[in-house]
Amino acid sequence: MVDVLQIISLPYSRNIGAAFTALADLPCPVWLDSGLAGARGGRFDIISADPLSTLVLSPGNTTPFADLDDLMCELAPQEVDQQIPFCGGAIGYAGYELGTAGNFLPPDLRPTPLPAGYFGLYSWALIADHQLCSTHLVFHPACTDSQKRDLRQRFACVAWESPATGSERFQLLGTFRHEFTAEEYAQRIDRILEYIKAGDIYQANFTQRFLAAYEGNPLTAYLALREVAAGPFSAFLSLPEGALLSLSPERFILQDGRFLQTEPIKGTMPRDADTARDAASARQLQESRKDRAENLMIVDLLRNDLGKVCQRGSVRVPNLFELQSFANVHHLVSTITGQLPDSLEYADVLQACFPGGSITGAPKRRAMEIIRQLELSPRGAYCGSIGYLSSCGRADTNIAIRTLTASNGEISCAAGGGIVADSDPHAEHRECLDKVRILLATLESRFG
Repeated sequence: MVDVLQIISLPYSRNIGAAFTALADLPCPVWLDSGLAGARGGRFDIISADPLSTLVLSPGNTTPFADLDDLMCELAPQEVDQQIPFCGGAIGYAGYELGTAGNFLPPDLRPTPLPAGYFGLYSWALIADHQLCSTHLVFHPACTDSQKRDLRQRFACVAWESPATGSERFQLLGTFRHEFTAEEYAQRIDRILEYIKAGDIYQANFTQRFLAAYEGNPLTAYLALREVAAGPFSAFLSLPEGALLSLSPERFILQDGRFLQTEPIKGTMPRDADTARDAASARQLQESRKDRAENLMIVDLLRNDLGKVCQRGSVRVPNLFELQSFANVHHLVSTITGQLPDSLEYADVLQACFPGGSITGAPKRRAMEIIRQLELSPRGAYCGSIGYLSSCGRADTNIAIRTLTASNGEISCAAGGGIVADSDPHAEHRECLDKVRILLATLESRFG
């Protein structure tokens, strides 16, 4: 083992799925997927496996992000060119319920299919940069010589030009069942509207779950889903307890040095196969007073959250109500930035801002209380965050929407939306189904 960071150039390919399948037999393989198969792609793919150690978080944990910071302390910090986002560090997820302590709420101890949170400490990564069209194999000094030899051999044998479609079987054993009927969903929206009218909250994000039995390898399902619905913050994580399949379009918080950026999504309109009607839907979303107001409430909430940790006067909103179009929906996306002081780390940012305001509501604490009262089950990984913290001082996480959990023979996903004073209960139910339709229909048609 050498005591310096090693970076090895490999031939560039967009087919990172082929490389990921070469790691299938290693413990806890992870893929942070830029989603180039979707309507919008990100810049980096990051894959790794075989962590040095793991952090498994329980729902009653009151210091999850301090524990994550402790995990990061096990790897020596590295200096690296800014074009390499990850040079060893933590990759994993924090589930929604880990946000209770930071928002002064009692713990939610109801069981979830996967642990409340998981992070592995990974000493190497294969990184594809789709902006510079480059691929690098990055070894932290903690990576052993035997690991390096094994990884070089695995990637030398990858058939880069053969699309990864999933060689192992995946099968649904029935169609997805909904937690609520349309009428039951609308009744709960009516209850939220009563809270808004009473002045308890301005907005709450209400969701429901969709569940089906399955057998086989969830990676096969993920590879099929990313063909039709991958977002720029997608991910596939394989854990001992099951798998996490995320097709997220939404960033939570990026840290690059001392720079922070969050990009909340609020406002949704379904796509249309007809070009003219699709353009009209996009214009309607951009001009919607309801959706703009819904987005602005969350922008204000996140400005306040970042203000807890950022340097005074550094929080800015460079983009407001930007239209972004994905495979199945148009969204309104805003951008908030800030500067983190030298005395704080990314774990402090997560502690101050988690869970994301776009999937809770405003004010956050009261909205979370109402969400727990009205939703039938805990959210688990859904509406939490998936991402990485690198030993080079960079970190990036998503909001885990468009995200499925596969464990113990059951695969589930969820969807919902922000409820404000002029929300129509039945329209909200339609929006919920619009968001999840492409995921359910793809799995039912291909594997049903």
